[in-house]
Amino acid sequence: MKIVFKIGLLTLLALPCNAQQKVDAEPTKPEETEIWQPKPKVVTVNPETGIPSDAIILFDGTNFDEWISAVDSTKVQWDLNEDGSMTVKNKAGDIQTKRNFGNVQLHIEWRSSPENTGTNQSKSNSGIFLQNRYEVQVLDNNDNDTYVNGQVGSIYKQSIPLAKASSKTGDWNTYDIIYHQPEFDSEGNKTKSGNITVIHNGVLIQDYYEIKGTTEYIGWPKNRSHGQAPLKLQDHGDNSKVSYRNIWLREL
Repeated sequence: MKIVFKIGLLTLLALPCNAQQKVDAEPTKPEETEIWQPKPKVVTVNPETGIPSDAIILFDGTNFDEWISAVDSTKVQWDLNEDGSMTVKNKAGDIQTKRNFGNVQLHIEWRSSPENTGTNQSKSNSGIFLQNRYEVQVLDNNDNDTYVNGQVGSIYKQSIPLAKASSKTGDWNTYDIIYHQPEFDSEGNKTKSGNITVIHNGVLIQDYYEIKGTTEYIGWPKNRSHGQAPLKLQDHGDNSKVSYRNIWLREL
């Protein structure tokens, strides 16, 4: 009886191992590791503008059709310039998109003003707010030091940029941003943090940073439940004279 029991136990122990070997068997034909579906959608890029065919163009320099005042949802009061850019009009208030967005790839170009002679946080200060809550700082830090978690390219008051890649004052800067929104459960509790990657003038300055919550001027980040929301551009209220152009995004 003892001998039979031992043989039976050995047989039982061997079965799972044999089964696992069958599942993980090394492929012997190339087609065994080929996947044919689903096929990625085809996206082309305009050779003149660099804009992908599936992008939503938010500002092409001709009008404010995609934007409203963030203060009262009325017509945008910022300046529309002949060179295809727009400039923050002092104390006219922030502007935001009419549409709401979630996960996006965002392209946006901005320029500080040589006329702005402020210092610290008052030198061409503006900001790009993803979902109206999470700010990527716009600031002229050329010969102008400030707190590093509030300098150009920072996730405001949260993440210091990996490098400062600013153009000269008065020259155009480019931000290419990949953003994934946070997730919340049915009771409003955050179950997954949002994250953001920022490339400034071709240089990676935020590398898949996990956002702690809202980017507060005073206080700690907040994590109130929300869904899709507008993209917002800031009027800092100190005659910043920051300009923007070529704004488009792809929904992810």
